[in-house]
Amino acid sequence: MKMDEIRQLPVDELKIRLEDLYDEHENLQIQHSTHQLDNPMRILHIRKDIARIHTVLREYELGIRK
Repeated sequence: MKMDEIRQLPVDELKIRLEDLYDEHENLQIQHSTHQLDNPMRILHIRKDIARIHTVLREYELGIRK
């Protein structure tokens, strides 16, 4: 997910997506530990998306973004 896409979403949607990404990250970690993960780079992409959403949520919190 790109930053432009993330910045256009409302806060409620961001929180829902963040929860979904955490669930997906947990599932990927389990697959990775059992050697069933097809694409290990997917974990990295999920972690970056989580960080991007946290950044935008922090911008809303500080009043930078409305």
